[in-house]
Amino acid sequence: MNLLATEILTPRYALAWYPWAVQYFFLIAISYSALMLSLPGLMFRRERFMPLARLALLVAVSCTLVGPVALLADLHQPARFWHFYASAAPWSWMSIGAVLLPPYVVLTILYGYFAWRPALMARGAEGQGWDAKLARLLCLGNWQAPRLTVVVFGLLAALFACGIMLYTGAEIAILASRPLWNTHWLPVMFVFTGLIAASGLVMLLNRLMVGANADVYRQGLKVILVAILGAALVAAIWFVQGITGYSPSVQAALESVRHNPDWTTIAIWALSAGILLLLVAVAMLRTPKWQRWAWLLGLLAIHMGWAFRWLVLMEVQTVAKNTAGYYHLAVAAGSYGLLGIIGTFGLWLAVLLIIDILVPWRDVNNASAATY
Repeated sequence: MNLLATEILTPRYALAWYPWAVQYFFLIAISYSALMLSLPGLMFRRERFMPLARLALLVAVSCTLVGPVALLADLHQPARFWHFYASAAPWSWMSIGAVLLPPYVVLTILYGYFAWRPALMARGAEGQGWDAKLARLLCLGNWQAPRLTVVVFGLLAALFACGIMLYTGAEIAILASRPLWNTHWLPVMFVFTGLIAASGLVMLLNRLMVGANADVYRQGLKVILVAILGAALVAAIWFVQGITGYSPSVQAALESVRHNPDWTTIAIWALSAGILLLLVAVAMLRTPKWQRWAWLLGLLAIHMGWAFRWLVLMEVQTVAKNTAGYYHLAVAAGSYGLLGIIGTFGLWLAVLLIIDILVPWRDVNNASAATY
């Protein structure tokens, strides 16, 4: 009998997700998370949550404006976005997202506009300076908007935000070809890590743009504490499902990275960062005088939110689908790599500063109370 050897060649595959996608998933998660953080103060008029709501609304609107830009860039040919509408596919989560995202963006902007409009009207009545003239222009007249306007647009934006939470996780979790993606816990982890990152960014801006409001630090730390405990519970359930064989997909996911030292390092880093975030948040809540350094913890929270998405969207693609082993991921310096990452954050910073210059968002509480 002749013994024959068959050589199997594996072709090179382009990445399905590029760093642009990481930026989109990161910014849109901060957007819907910050939107939710703004609701107690702006929708339900809880006075003690108003400082947090002001910053959260600023974060929500700025990230909502920039996030879709990163998504269009990830399409490689941004002008083809209309294909989602010309060739609708109701069974596709990506197609569903194309329907949900535009209304969410519009509703979030309207929510911010009507929340900020009383402060704009107050600035416009101050004098004849360029800022007052611009404020009057942005007000589009002297008509009074009822208080219900903020509530309605906030409620609708929150409703579509829930849809964004679902679709951004489901469009990845549904891919059975990648066991590390194929879990129903992924959308939940995106939500929890989004809350962690949004709270961290709010605390950071609280230090840089407001002057370290103690209520914002305390409330942000509580959100981080609850979110990190939720994320830890989800991660523990996912791991147990894998080692017990309860979920074959999770079991295959653990097996695919079990002997990789890089993934072992990632697991150790994630566990260490999570424990550090949890312990420091608890310590700061128990010792109020330490809370003035909460913005530093905010940096770690932002890093965790972004790094989780990088791990899920980019590092998972280094695990070979059709053969054993791993691929090497090299981040290019151009627009599809490092420059794209930096450029997206730079665009967000520019939008944030433009809003800060044009909109008196710090005065939203007093102006709203006087107008409504």
